[in-house]
Amino acid sequence: MKRLFKISMVLFLMLISHYESSAQEAKEEWIQLFNGKDLTGWTPKIKGYPAGENFGNTFHVEDGILKVSYDQYDEFNLRYGHLFYNEEFGNYIIRVEYRFVGEQCKGGQGWAYRNSGIMIHGQSPQSMRLDQDFPVSIEVQLLGGNGKDERPTGNLCTPGTNVVMDGELILQHCVNSGSKTYHGDQWVTAEVEVHGNEIIKHFINGDLVLDYSKSQLDERDPDAKKLIVDGELMLCKGSISLQSESHPVEFRKVEIKLLE
Repeated sequence: MKRLFKISMVLFLMLISHYESSAQEAKEEWIQLFNGKDLTGWTPKIKGYPAGENFGNTFHVEDGILKVSYDQYDEFNLRYGHLFYNEEFGNYIIRVEYRFVGEQCKGGQGWAYRNSGIMIHGQSPQSMRLDQDFPVSIEVQLLGGNGKDERPTGNLCTPGTNVVMDGELILQHCVNSGSKTYHGDQWVTAEVEVHGNEIIKHFINGDLVLDYSKSQLDERDPDAKKLIVDGELMLCKGSISLQSESHPVEFRKVEIKLLE
């Protein structure tokens, strides 16, 4: 009887272990935010236009690629845009494969040459002002090289936000990463590992290039100030969006892995 009980317990524990393993594997699966066919699940917000209006077909899908282009623009005219995923996230890894192509749109700013980004912990597109340039968010800046000069990618920019690095509150708008420069039209893989309000890490082609913590709203910024509730500055979750800043960029993969 005891032997039978022991065998039953072993089988029971093996079954529990199997289900726990399967559940863990399910949690670790990558979820495709971009379906490769259309913009289902995404909302565009372009400066000067209401959320949902995709001026000039700025964001569109062609041959399985999510493209940001300006074929229907006469001039860029500071019409910064963002394509928002329709869910908020707090603990995750997001991975995108991107590349810059073609020529910058006429009228684009010099700093926006081969410039895009992944915005995390952001506000919703519906909460943005009609003429707001960028959502209040943490920006993982994506940059391409000009063929000769050093220009790291996976940098940090902070529209309406601040972060902490090495115990110090960082108030400057952008901080360069330690990545190499990627010239030409080559595909680059960017990953951002986000642990709520704790550590955030930037990876480029698998290499850790930047990390920081305590993402928070900046009381000095008028748009951020509207988002402060009961004095709470800390950002633990928010929207994810991809940028349109005047230079054509392509994304062939946008996927997320949810973390505990």
